[in-house]
Amino acid sequence: MLGTDFRTGSPNWIDLGSPDTDAAAAFYGAVLGWTFVSAGPEAGGYGFWQVDGKTVAALGPLTEEGASSAWMVHFDTRDIQATAEAVRAGGGQVRMEPMDVMGEGWLAQFTDPQGAQFASWQPGRTPGLGLASAENTLVWVELHAPDPLAAIAFYREVYGWRHAEMTAPGMTYRVLSTAEGDQQDTSFGGVAEQGVGEDGGPATVPRWVPYFNVADVDATVSRIEESGGAVMMPAANVPGVGRIAWATDPAGAVFALLKPDPQM
Repeated sequence: MLGTDFRTGSPNWIDLGSPDTDAAAAFYGAVLGWTFVSAGPEAGGYGFWQVDGKTVAALGPLTEEGASSAWMVHFDTRDIQATAEAVRAGGGQVRMEPMDVMGEGWLAQFTDPQGAQFASWQPGRTPGLGLASAENTLVWVELHAPDPLAAIAFYREVYGWRHAEMTAPGMTYRVLSTAEGDQQDTSFGGVAEQGVGEDGGPATVPRWVPYFNVADVDATVSRIEESGGAVMMPAANVPGVGRIAWATDPAGAVFALLKPDPQM
């Protein structure tokens, strides 16, 4: 599971781009109990969600023309210029060139060859999130891609990730871990093949989806619906994983819930 002992390739930041940051702050406050703290007038509306005074996610207005509300997963890098070059060499796109964020760290945003958007954060004064895997915080990230093996090959060249395969009826799931450390202990996410829609095309767009650890998935789903969100996948038990559900916030950003199996 995720922690805050970040190393190259670890998810170390997550933020939401929203067309209405006030509404988003209210929604996630009601659903996950987060407290929003503005980063100040110089930050252009950006701010931080906190649990027990520790940052667990961030929120800002949409900045790219034509962008839709979505969660953005950031991965740790110690050389963001080299990461950007690796993205280009692998057939990905650099949507935002590396930039210094007021001394807190360096940020760049990318799109992988299959269309999933992601970002990198090179730590400065801010190493990353202050809390992960605790209740109501980020616990897992998951990539949905048309070609999982091609996706893994791309990210392996960018971040050095390893993967292990888990087979279930009708599918193979690939568990991701960082290049260093025990493979199981440093696992942080997975890759799943995109489903097929009724029209024969992909059921969803390629994307990274954040999972948040919650004590009661069903009760959280109820709060999502009461607060104007929608359920994409009802709560269900996954053997060896836990109880999960998929949802969207009122602006359409996709996220998931997980109550981990106690034996994980």
